[in-house]
Amino acid sequence: MPRVCHFTGRKTSSGRSLRYRGKAKYLGGVGKKITGKTKRKFKPNIQTVTAMVDGAPKRIKVSAKAIKSGLVVKPMKRKYAYTAKQKAAAEAEA
Repeated sequence: MPRVCHFTGRKTSSGRSLRYRGKAKYLGGVGKKITGKTKRKFKPNIQTVTAMVDGAPKRIKVSAKAIKSGLVVKPMKRKYAYTAKQKAAAEAEA
């Protein structure tokens, strides 16, 4: 599966890493010079989470920003055998 957020669409992006040498002008030098440019990747903080999608729990990949901003709705921790309504209905039948 790709490293893409289910809600925000954040994914790996590319950029450059620059290497400098020299002394800055404000420190009395002649200025910094770029001596190397290498490609690099910016990877989003993707987490695999069980979330409610279309009313059913599903494992999806989401960015940490989506989790913090409240876009992810997590399912209940436990599923008990009976809910209060089901228990009352079962007692009424018996």
